[in-house]
Order: sequence, then C-alpha cells, then structure tokens
Amino acid sequence: MTAIRVFDPAMCCSTGVCGPSVDPQLARFAADLDWLKAQGVSVERFNLAQQPAAFAEDDAVCSVLHAKGRAALPVVKVNGEVMSSGVYPSRAELATWAGVSAPAARATAPIMLKSVSSSCCAPATGQASDEQAVTKSGCC
Repeated sequence: MTAIRVFDPAMCCSTGVCGPSVDPQLARFAADLDWLKAQGVSVERFNLAQQPAAFAEDDAVCSVLHAKGRAALPVVKVNGEVMSSGVYPSRAELATWAGVSAPAARATAPIMLKSVSSSCCAPATGQASDEQAVTKSGCC
C-alpha cells in the first residue's frame, strides 16, 4: 500500500480549512487527500504547530527545512521519498505518485463551503449562505 505523509506549515487546525476565510488551495488539497484515502492510499498529515516532533524525527523533512527554511512547507513524502516541497500538489500528481487513476477533469461550478455544526476550532453560529465560505466564528 502506498503511504503519503504531508508535513504542513503551522496552521490553527489540522487541515487549515477553518476560520472566516479559507484558502481554496487548502480546501482542494484536503478534498484530494480524502479522495486518496477512498482509493485505499494511506495518508497521514502533520501540522508544525500541533505535531512538531513528527518534523524533528524525520531526517528528510529536517534536511529540506534546513536547506529552504519555512518556504519548504508543505513537504509531501510518498513511501518515504520527498516528492514535493513548498507547494500543494495537484490531484493528478498525487494520483500518479500513489499509483492510482485520477478521475477525468470535468467542468463544474466552483465549490462553496457551507457552515457546519462543528468546525475544527469553534462551533458554527447559524447557517451560512452559499456565498459565505465558512463559519463566522472561525479560529484564527
């Protein structure tokens, strides 16, 4: 089984997909990792703010951080090998590295995130309209 480990920069929650203004790139990447899990790929994600020991214990990640500093994050490793640093890879790249077939690209309307009853950082306050990104309460 393919194992993907993602070493994220410091974020307020494990995915960074919370708060009043969500980075669409983080939302896309979180969805891509969920898709990989559904394909049977082992996925682990580490947040520098919450799991610094994981960074310190990984020689390859330490090496990349030493060479590039924080600009190296995120670091994505596949089966122990650093495959990318400094950017969140696309679903197609992740699929290729994991040895799974990526779905064909399709034209869709932009995905709008709706409020949920419990965000990663604080409970939601009411329902969001389609134009709102996420809960008003946020965490950051």
